[in-house]
Amino acid sequence: MKQNLTAIIFALAIVIASAILGNAFLNRNKRSGTVDVTGLGQKNFSSDLVVWEGNFSRENMDIRVAYAELEKDKKAVTDYLVAKGIPKDQIIFRAVNTNPLYRQNYSSTGNYMGQTFLGYELNQSLQIESKEVDKIDQISREITELLLQGVKFYSQPPRYYYTELESLKIEMISKATEDARVRAEKIAENSGAKLGKLIAANMGIFQITGQYSTEEYSWGGTFNTTSKEKTASITMRLSYSVR
Repeated sequence: MKQNLTAIIFALAIVIASAILGNAFLNRNKRSGTVDVTGLGQKNFSSDLVVWEGNFSRENMDIRVAYAELEKDKKAVTDYLVAKGIPKDQIIFRAVNTNPLYRQNYSSTGNYMGQTFLGYELNQSLQIESKEVDKIDQISREITELLLQGVKFYSQPPRYYYTELESLKIEMISKATEDARVRAEKIAENSGAKLGKLIAANMGIFQITGQYSTEEYSWGGTFNTTSKEKTASITMRLSYSVR
């Protein structure tokens, strides 16, 4: 009788142990649930640095006369900008470019008959880099007033930048991460589950576009320099476990 009882207890122990091990094996191979979400970080900001360029030129058969006239124009440009409140040391003039000018000659039948020398064109460009964005923006539009002084000045559209991009980028990453986490919590809640640990995080491309523009994002990142008012954005793709 005693031997039978021992055998029964031993058999039950084997069955229970097998059940426990079997359940552990099944749980070990059961894949945990996950949720993947994408969050957006976005902020509007104003440029705090402007780079503006322009150029002026003179033409003459005598290169010395052309250069003397260009020097007069340079002084007129400098005086104008200084009078507008631009410090003289911010006006950077580049080297003078010299180009010979020719006219191509053709006969009435279209045959090439050589070229005629017309003189020299001397061109000089300047660049201004300033934190006074609004002031430079206005001057770039008014600079054509120099035409009244006989200066052939051509203004380029200003380029607008932001000097705190690294701090802005960190702020956008934080916003995008928080946005993704909130989305993940909502999905888990609506599914009757609980959000677990963060498994993976992947950052998208940092994009800067003009405010209210129709610019499209690019795979390499958009970096707008034509708009003074800009919008920065970035995405974060997070993967969480759920239980």
